[in-house]
Amino acid sequence: MKTFSAKESEIKRQWWIIDAKGQYLGHVATHAANLLRGKHKTIFTPHVDTGDFVVVINAADVQISGKKEVQKEYMSFSGFVGGHKSETFRQRRQRRPELLIEKAVKGMIPHNRLGSKVYRKLNVYAGSEHPHQAQSPQIFSIK
Repeated sequence: MKTFSAKESEIKRQWWIIDAKGQYLGHVATHAANLLRGKHKTIFTPHVDTGDFVVVINAADVQISGKKEVQKEYMSFSGFVGGHKSETFRQRRQRRPELLIEKAVKGMIPHNRLGSKVYRKLNVYAGSEHPHQAQSPQIFSIK
């Protein structure tokens, strides 16, 4: 028996919509990462990008449990003196809510060239409007 390995030409990509309204951040990010990598397909191959395109809408309405709204912090450092910046979950939601889901999904995909290729297929929008109607995306329901 030979080991199956998917080829780039054999992969059929779909478009999915995930509605984050009222859903927990981790659940949305996990399902988005699995769809992006292609883990839901029978032809999944770890070293080949077999995944689909994902559109996440209503990112501003995503939930988070416990006191993370005020306790969870996102930090960045520019490399210069005094270049340390930090903001809470609530502050980031007000400033740019798309970054919440983007950062969570980015942490769940491989941190290499394949992960960079997979990450480019993610589209996150704060509201319910998105410019991908022409691709006729299917709705992915999170249970």
